[in-house]
Amino acid sequence: MAPNAPQQNPVEDVWLQGKNFLRKYWYLCKSFKIVKFFFEFCIDDHKFDFPKINQYSCF
Repeated sequence: MAPNAPQQNPVEDVWLQGKNFLRKYWYLCKSFKIVKFFFEFCIDDHKFDFPKINQYSCF
């Protein structure tokens, strides 16, 4: 995995989903504590399946 290539890094897709979730519910985010809660809510216990993750190993 290239160190500075977000298009190859599957973790970037996880961040993107979390950020998109926050963008969708921005009006509920009155404090950083709430932002953190929503972000963790979005990514906790979520199975991420991205095609590019299979480039690196069998998952």
